[in-house]
Amino acid sequence: MFQNYIKVAWRNLMKNKVFSFINIFGLSVGLTCCLLITIYLIYELSYDKHHKNINQLYEVGTVFVKSDKDERTLNTPAPMAQAMKQEFPEIAETARMMMLFADDKTLLQYKQDNTEARSFYETKGYMADPTLFKLFTYNFIEGDAATALTEPKAIVLNEEIAKKFFGDKPALNKIIHVNSNTNGEFDYKVTGVYKPSKKPSHLDAKFFISIKGGGMEQFITRQTDMASNNMFATYFLLKPGTDAKKLEAKFPAFVDKYIGKDLKAMGFYKKQFLIPVKDIHLHSGLTNTASGSGSMTYLYILGSIAVFTLMIACINFMNLSTARSSKRSAEVGVRKVLGAERKSLIKQFLGESLLMSLIAFVLALVVARLLVPAFSNISGKNLSLGFADNWLILAGFLVLAFITGLFAGIYPAFYLSSFQPVKVLKGRFSNTLSAVALRKGLVVFQFIISVVLIIASVVIGNQMKYMRSRDLGFAKDQEIIIPLRSTIAKNIYTSLKNDIRNNRQVQQAGGTLYYPGIMNPSDFGLYKEGKTVSDARIVHTNAVDETFLQTLDIRPVAGRLFSADFPADTSNSLIVNQEAVKQLGFSSPQQAVGSKVFFDFRGRSFNFSIVGVVKDFHFQDLHVPIAPYAFQLNNTPLYNYLVVHAKAADISTLLKTIETTWHKLNPNEPFEYSFLDEDFQKNYDAENRLAAIVSYFTIIAILISCLGLFGLATFSAEQRTKEIGVRKVLGATVLNIVGLLSKDFLQLVAISVLIASPIAWFAMNKWLQDFAYRDNIGWEVFVTTTILAFLIAIITISFQAIRAALSNPVRSLRTE
Repeated sequence: MFQNYIKVAWRNLMKNKVFSFINIFGLSVGLTCCLLITIYLIYELSYDKHHKNINQLYEVGTVFVKSDKDERTLNTPAPMAQAMKQEFPEIAETARMMMLFADDKTLLQYKQDNTEARSFYETKGYMADPTLFKLFTYNFIEGDAATALTEPKAIVLNEEIAKKFFGDKPALNKIIHVNSNTNGEFDYKVTGVYKPSKKPSHLDAKFFISIKGGGMEQFITRQTDMASNNMFATYFLLKPGTDAKKLEAKFPAFVDKYIGKDLKAMGFYKKQFLIPVKDIHLHSGLTNTASGSGSMTYLYILGSIAVFTLMIACINFMNLSTARSSKRSAEVGVRKVLGAERKSLIKQFLGESLLMSLIAFVLALVVARLLVPAFSNISGKNLSLGFADNWLILAGFLVLAFITGLFAGIYPAFYLSSFQPVKVLKGRFSNTLSAVALRKGLVVFQFIISVVLIIASVVIGNQMKYMRSRDLGFAKDQEIIIPLRSTIAKNIYTSLKNDIRNNRQVQQAGGTLYYPGIMNPSDFGLYKEGKTVSDARIVHTNAVDETFLQTLDIRPVAGRLFSADFPADTSNSLIVNQEAVKQLGFSSPQQAVGSKVFFDFRGRSFNFSIVGVVKDFHFQDLHVPIAPYAFQLNNTPLYNYLVVHAKAADISTLLKTIETTWHKLNPNEPFEYSFLDEDFQKNYDAENRLAAIVSYFTIIAILISCLGLFGLATFSAEQRTKEIGVRKVLGATVLNIVGLLSKDFLQLVAISVLIASPIAWFAMNKWLQDFAYRDNIGWEVFVTTTILAFLIAIITISFQAIRAALSNPVRSLRTE
């Protein structure tokens, strides 16, 4: 019996190839999308879950309580880890870690005997306590994790970097020269090599160096208070059975006891909190985590797309199956006359549905495996779909395919098996009103999803375009960034700059510690004369040379810029932005010029003179509002970057000239550069990836919807063949016939647009709230989407409508 069901089902699929193809292809595409997004979601939800002690691991966070607003961060001062461990017996172990924050890349060099030094620029470098590897699980292939960072000037590499430097030879005990703007320039001994985990972690490090022995050790040993210099990530391993909430409740008393006096002197207050390490990536709500944070909003968006895409595929199946019921009504009638029971018919139709869903599942597996590399590239994640690692997911999708086939086939099975054989065989069968209404409702639902996705794609695209085109308040184009990462590179700054400025292809060049778009950790709590430290406002600061502001074309609105014409300027001279003028309490930029501002630190008061005010500019990305900013003149020419504003159209020629100068002055280091506009846009990588993913899956959802619409249009044209023939005989034109066949479907699309537009507006308006500066959702978006939706529907329907309209009416009427 079962073999007979399969045989009949296969014959039916072969007999109706177009409808079978639409159903199987639609289901396979839906399953493929759902499978790809599922492995992405699982990847995002699995951050840090592989660490052995994950349920006892927590990170300490800080809330800076200020008069204007609270600021939440995961940074803490260096002494806090040990102080809390001594104060609270619930803490079994602590570890501190700090990103080499002043290095977008760190220069690592290895020189053996008299050979030329091997140099590589590496990202994701961190300083850490030796206890870090007691808290977090790393697979060491050389050295001992327990003691790897115990020695001063020790470095632990991942396997990738070790192979770059040493190939297949052991890396242990080799000496690597590390050039860091954050930690200074020192020789480090390799004390460990670890194999990068395939499992994701917020500690996405490529190498670790010990805190001991570097420049940062000298800095933190001088730090006795726990109010300032909040630069470290502090991790706790709590003892088994410890209630983290109860421990956290003791923190206010700790702050008052150890930090209260210093905080009062600095004019603000602090609160400490705990966050589970397993929640850092998705639930911290903070961007200053070690490797950036994920977004639950994005996961909800992608999860919804996966579910809705699969639903669209199921709807296609149900629609086409019920629509074709009249074609199979005679088959049902004959089977019932010959004694077939309703339950056997239900089994037959469900069997056909399940067969198609299983074929679709196999196709989905093959296609998904082929698309994983491309999807990994788009999403920026290291995704895989191997059976060994994902057998549970694949088994789940096999069950999902079965349920999908069952769900999609239930209504057609019960609907088709309910036909009365007498009526059917007499030719009195017609689609019921409820069946037609259901099909129309499902088409509307399909296009609601498609229209929402189209609007989302347009809004996201507009926001990305807005962020690329918005005036940032400085010249971002043709700005070349040359990093100065070693002592030699910093020492050649003056010669390099002078040589570059003499080039006719260069408009200006300037030195700086930081530039717009990258992390700037330096700030002062400033207050103006006549006020106290309790009135202080946090102002980001940057040390620059006398030509940096001119290089970026940052314009003054009052006073002047730094210049060689004012040799009396010192590091006590400040140029502030308009937002700083506003928050410090000056009535106008003109009033601020010539005024003094003060900064109190560790019992000392420092004063600065404002010599100029510049127009507000975006030194951070557009997610955050413009904050107070100040430039100091750096009298000691030690800069992290040289910025070159090129005026030449042929940038490549200029770069070759600069590279020649670089190698002449600094022959042992590779020349590297980047462009300011590209560096600034890296802040929107997550949004760009989301835009790409939503766009691709929107196209897929539209494709599946159009397949269903095409199938229904084909069936509708078949059902109305005689009517079309009569109309043509009576003088109806091709345009009349096409309009007749298209009208019902276009009405459904219009209803879909009306329902989808407010839903999409609400969802995307909420998404835009993550940006301090955003493009408005104008009426043009909805007009564009409406036109696009109608065009898609018309193109999909028109082929079958025109084909039916052009058919010979004699043929269609010959049987009447």
